[in-house]
Amino acid sequence: MADTLYLSLWYPNLRLDALPEKLLAVLGAFAAHGGDARVYSATVWPLNWSESPVFQRLYGKGEQGAEPAFAVAEALELLHDDFAYEFQIGWSLLEIAPPQGFVDGCPRSLAVGDLGDQEFNRANSEPLATPQVSRMVRVTGLGPLFDDGACETEGQIRVDFGSDAPFLAEDLELDSDAARRVEENVRQLVELTAAIERASGATARLLWSELGESLASRLAARLSAQLGGAN
Repeated sequence: MADTLYLSLWYPNLRLDALPEKLLAVLGAFAAHGGDARVYSATVWPLNWSESPVFQRLYGKGEQGAEPAFAVAEALELLHDDFAYEFQIGWSLLEIAPPQGFVDGCPRSLAVGDLGDQEFNRANSEPLATPQVSRMVRVTGLGPLFDDGACETEGQIRVDFGSDAPFLAEDLELDSDAARRVEENVRQLVELTAAIERASGATARLLWSELGESLASRLAARLSAQLGGAN
């Protein structure tokens, strides 16, 4: 069953006025690890998650997005102990299952013989690029008093990666190609989280899910089951 994956980061004795620097470091790590260089949106939440935002700006995707420095400066003009500052940024991963319209890794229009033999053979001799899926990741800085001090358990900065399906694909039977894609996604996740920790100077980090299980233990169980079924 798919679950939501989070990364929590802690910084000892973090002053509120140092939060923008940490957020910039985290957002900046994405560009070098499969993510966008620009921010898609910014939202400021007062008190707790049930309140309406006091600031919200949609910048756009890709080149239409905002430079992280601009987005962070604009949102954190309202700097309060009981506010949370959320930024969305794009991050691309390999798609595990071939998209609809593909047969054995090639477009359905080619697979059913719409082209002549020469064109069909040439098309199938050229491997197609593995499809990538872009998702929106939320990077949130929590003030020390926001949501009754949630930063103590959730981190002063929390990254919401969304569904963990690209790293586990628990609803699919994995062939060798799909397993390779899962492995590549996990590698990218590990490299990104390590880069975020280094760049932002976090002294502790935790990759966790709403189910309370670690990704590492679920991945080990998934691969063990897959290998067992292959024997």
